[in-house]
Amino acid sequence: MKKSYCPIDTFINVVKGKRKSTIILHLFQGDKRYNELVKLLPDISERMITKQLKELEADNLISRKVFPEVPPRVEYSLTDLGKEIHPFLKGMYKGGIIFENMIDSKES
Repeated sequence: MKKSYCPIDTFINVVKGKRKSTIILHLFQGDKRYNELVKLLPDISERMITKQLKELEADNLISRKVFPEVPPRVEYSLTDLGKEIHPFLKGMYKGGIIFENMIDSKES
């Protein structure tokens, strides 16, 4: 995580990436195992999901818990910081719907 000239840019730089915001929105609904996230994000590779999860963990937005079982079980959950930014991501989601509706109406 790095500061930018503007706090808005700092926020966007942290949450931008292949489905990082979507991962946070899914985790707000409850803890998820890795395979659950893979099923929820079918349009990106497992390698990319792993990369995004590591970046989110490094930025303290999610936490990763490994259970000492065979085979190993890993669960991801939001940290307090991840929960705190949820309303902003939800607002961006709603804004995206507004723009998608506008695009659909222009295409009709």
